This record gives sequence, structure tokens and C-alpha cells, in this order.
Amino acid sequence: MKTIIYLFLAGFFIVSCASNKNMVKFSETKLGDGNDSTQYELLTFDAKFDAWYEIQNTPANYRSQHYYELWNKQYVLEWNHKSMAGSHSGFFETIVGYEPVIDYGFDLNHKLFHYFMYVENVLKIPILTNGPHFFMR
Repeated sequence: MKTIIYLFLAGFFIVSCASNKNMVKFSETKLGDGNDSTQYELLTFDAKFDAWYEIQNTPANYRSQHYYELWNKQYVLEWNHKSMAGSHSGFFETIVGYEPVIDYGFDLNHKLFHYFMYVENVLKIPILTNGPHFFMR
């Protein structure tokens, strides 16, 4: 088991160093507690985003899960459209596999929303023309 974890971490490190593309991926884990529950995690391959997110992630700035879901649906649709169209020099190469009918929970929706804010406000890559007003620290 430790070998698998080390191989995963080594692969993650190589991918994050070798590629300058900012990608997101959803990880799905079945919880083995007898309930058929699933836990989702958002993986980003951008160390700068992770540091930026830690600064932005304060309870004082929280909105409702519904708020994040509404914006994430719009952002994912536009992101995936740009991905299929080959827009913005390959930045949108990866399709985001966000399914609107799945309840990903507050934390994942919050982090995904902030990833979109990071792309638009820090990297200055437009996704939505009329996105939310986001105040950064």
C-alpha cells in the first residue's frame, strides 16, 4: 500500500513539475463504513493555486453551497466549451468532469469556485464574460 502511495506522489510531482498547465481533476473515494457513501476531492495541479486558496479560504467569505453550485455549473459549461473549441492556447485542454446532478458537498464546490476565480483574477484568463464579483485578499 505504501508503494502505491509513493508511486502516486512521485507521479503527481513529475506531472506538476513537467506541465505548466493548470488542470483540475475529481477524485472519487468509496467510504468503507457500510454506508454506500462517496467522498469527492478536487485535485489541482498548480501549487500556486493551493497557496492562494489557503489565503482566500476564510469562513467570513463563505457563501452557500447552492451559490457555488450555480456558478460552478456555468463555469464548467464554458470551460468545457473552450476545451472542445481549443481556445486560449491549450490552457483549457482538460475537460472538467463536474456532473450537476451529483452532490459534491460544500468543500469541493467551494474549492472549484475558487479555482475559477484564481484562473480569472490571478492568471487573467477569462472564462465567463459576466462572472461573479470576487474580492481577493
